[in-house]
Amino acid sequence: MKKYILFISIGILLLTGCATSRSAKKDNGSDKALEELSRVMTGKFSSEAQSKADTSYFNISLVMTPIWTDRTDGKWLYVEQAVASKPDKPYRQRVYHLQHPSKDVFTSDIYTIKDALSFAGLQNDKLKKDKLTFDLVELKDGCTVTLVKSNGIYEGGTNADKCPSDLRGAKYATTKIILKNGELVSWDQGFDAAGKQVWGATKGGYVFVKQ
Repeated sequence: MKKYILFISIGILLLTGCATSRSAKKDNGSDKALEELSRVMTGKFSSEAQSKADTSYFNISLVMTPIWTDRTDGKWLYVEQAVASKPDKPYRQRVYHLQHPSKDVFTSDIYTIKDALSFAGLQNDKLKKDKLTFDLVELKDGCTVTLVKSNGIYEGGTNADKCPSDLRGAKYATTKIILKNGELVSWDQGFDAAGKQVWGATKGGYVFVKQ
């Protein structure tokens, strides 16, 4: 009888464990909408076509690749931008933390990277990807990008003048984004204390086409 009770108890524990595992997977598992956003953003993009049509724009290479895929607090991407003729010398490297706070609203927190150039080309180097740990990134307060999805298009940007910048005499920077399958339009601008633009494109955003 004791053996029978023990067998029943073990069976209950096993079933409970399975249920707990399924529940945890549901709680921490896939967010299909967030996975879709990450998929649309992931890959190599280029502004070459735009630069040929309008020489006021540079030919820029943009690469976004998933990192820290075992984390359950959203999606994490390593982001690298470089002039196409100098792919090994990126001028901007960031980590994006994508989250999905409400139905059609998504956010991307922006992180800088310590000793960023040592991680150049991370997207093609597993050793560098393994070496990039959370203690090496720092949140850019006020620079979160909020996107709203409508009819398959994600659109949004930063919050007014809340993202600080000291580049070329700027006081703050803004980012405007339009994202859809195969294309990302990104317009970064810097403004001084008087609200005068001091860097960034003036006609409109850079148009990056997925390769």
